[in-house]
Amino acid sequence: MTVTDTPRASNAVPVRRPARVRVIWFLALAAVLLAVMTASLALGSRDVAWSDVWSALGGAEHTLEEAAVAKRVPRTLLAVTVGAALALAGAVMQGVTRNPLADPGILGVNMGASLAVVIAMAHFGLASVSGYIWVAMTGAALTAGFVYAVGSLGRGGATPLKLALAGAAISAALASLVTAVVLPRNDISDTFRLWQIGGVGGASYAQLGTVLPFLAVGFVLCLASARALNSLALGDDLAAGLGERVALVRATAALGAVVLCGASTAVAGPIAFVGLVVPHTCRLLVGVDHRLLLPFSALGGAVLLTAADVVGRIVARPAEIDVGILTAVIGAPFFIHIVRRQKVRSL
Repeated sequence: MTVTDTPRASNAVPVRRPARVRVIWFLALAAVLLAVMTASLALGSRDVAWSDVWSALGGAEHTLEEAAVAKRVPRTLLAVTVGAALALAGAVMQGVTRNPLADPGILGVNMGASLAVVIAMAHFGLASVSGYIWVAMTGAALTAGFVYAVGSLGRGGATPLKLALAGAAISAALASLVTAVVLPRNDISDTFRLWQIGGVGGASYAQLGTVLPFLAVGFVLCLASARALNSLALGDDLAAGLGERVALVRATAALGAVVLCGASTAVAGPIAFVGLVVPHTCRLLVGVDHRLLLPFSALGGAVLLTAADVVGRIVARPAEIDVGILTAVIGAPFFIHIVRRQKVRSL
């Protein structure tokens, strides 16, 4: 299959910002990430003093404040890793499809993972995160392939508009199937409803230990494809002329993205728009060279999701707003802006 090029950064020759600018932005993002991680440990339904944060990080749990910080550590780490994974997956999907609208949520990948998980819950008694991961990755992979196949039909191949429309339509259909599976099963409806919203509350070290190996594989596959994605941005023919094995590159990068999406969805639910907002923002900072864009996107995704988790805990005290709701509030207007800017209706 061939993929139709899209304008602007998605098919531009990779360019770099000056080295000093890249270093400044990297240090700034790292500093912001450190700040939001610290805020994630200190803020919540019970705010704690900075001295309690440092004591808890040293292993102390003698007071309620120190115990609260210790409980927030795995939650913070999960927000960082899932945010990084979703943003990296989005950047890779945009590179593989040369589609500026590519995102695990928009293309229906997250909903495919959700349907697979709910079927496993309802009919196979699946109740462990390790089982969710394999099921979610299978559902994500099948959905990604189906959306791409549907979006490739007709003249022009897989244009951004056709892929976005195919993803939206298939997501709606899968959401209906999810509802049909859950409604007659009161025993799983509460658990699935909380999971489906998308959040990192209730994270544990056991969940982290289960999901990290999968995320590590996904990170390696995606980051290893960075140089080849630069070649793909020039077009399949030119990439092949430069010595790239286009089909292998696309399959390897897509596999990495699917692993990241499936593992993240299994442990945190279907969180949308992180993979859309962050890569576009990072392109403004470091350019379109994937060797820089991918690691910057991972760092930016960690910042966004951790910050969203902190905000969700503050604005609704003593209750919480799940990060899946906040990322949708941020991402939906951004998606509309990208559609208007790219003028995809003309593709």
